Amino acid sequence: MEIKKQLMALSLMLLVLFFSATVSAGTQHPLSESDQWLVYPGGKGPGQGKHVILIAADQEYRSEQSMPMMAGILSRQHGFHCTVLFGLNEDGMVDPTMPVYPKKGEEDTFKSHHIPGLKHLEKADLVIFLTRLLTLPEDQLQHIVQYLDSGKPIIGLRTANHGFRGPLPYSINSRRVRIGELLGGTFLSHHGNWHQDSTRGDIIPEMKEHPVLIGVQDIWGPSDVYRTYKEGSGLPVGCTALVMGQPLIDRQQGGATNPEKAPLPVVWFKHWKTTGGQTARVLQSTMGSGKDLQNPGLRRLIINAIYWGLEMEDQISADSSVAYTGIYEPLESGFNYKKLGVSPHPPAFYR
Repeated sequence: MEIKKQLMALSLMLLVLFFSATVSAGTQHPLSESDQWLVYPGGKGPGQGKHVILIAADQEYRSEQSMPMMAGILSRQHGFHCTVLFGLNEDGMVDPTMPVYPKKGEEDTFKSHHIPGLKHLEKADLVIFLTRLLTLPEDQLQHIVQYLDSGKPIIGLRTANHGFRGPLPYSINSRRVRIGELLGGTFLSHHGNWHQDSTRGDIIPEMKEHPVLIGVQDIWGPSDVYRTYKEGSGLPVGCTALVMGQPLIDRQQGGATNPEKAPLPVVWFKHWKTTGGQTARVLQSTMGSGKDLQNPGLRRLIINAIYWGLEMEDQISADSSVAYTGIYEPLESGFNYKKLGVSPHPPAFYR
């Protein structure tokens, strides 16, 4: 009898150790800390064990500030593991001031952009892109293409729909794919007046029950509306608009409607068919500047989109927190870097 008790105790101890190891493995962040990116371990919450990678590599809309802020909310308020990857210069600094086009006559000295850590996209469950007109080395582009063709969910914010200067090394039916095609429409022009109009996001009444819109209200941002399709046409086949963007005169929430500017879609979703026949859930928001993301309605929409993309709609709550987990005071959008106070910093500066 004593031996039986000891065996039972030993079995129980082994079971506890196994369970503890399993839980630990499920909650451990898949990446190590690095001076080239930021790691945000998740905890308890609906997103526990899921890994979201946010790519911050634009030159205008302060993604280097907004993506760490979003990672903080997702990890601490929702339990997701998060990693923020940045565009770095030769000195290993996050550098939004790097040019996207070579100066005339200096084409041979033009430096490609560089995003360390893209190989870890294979460990992501969902990726958020906030990139703009990047020229990346072929090996880094291949990591992006492998993710885009994996069937895993994709979210594009603001300039992501023109996130790369040329077509990706990605072909469907022997035709090269541009990121705008995948997301459902590239940037054609500023429909609102650039850096003058702001945008009110109006939920399309017929779509108000969509999971991405649960608890979302009062969407507004100081960035202008993008036009992504020619006048007289509409979103590509397969895209479903969720929110229309109405240009407002001036840059104040609650401002007057610009009577000369009709609303255009600013948030839509679609499904992307990969070369292997898998189907990826895709959401594009042409709102998403650093200042736009001070709006809790837009933050909630993007967080809901993560749950939707991961087929976790049943975990979306209108009452879940979208509050900052630290100080968030993004700089203004634009290219006048000296005036705006934009300069290179190490990734740790943005934690």
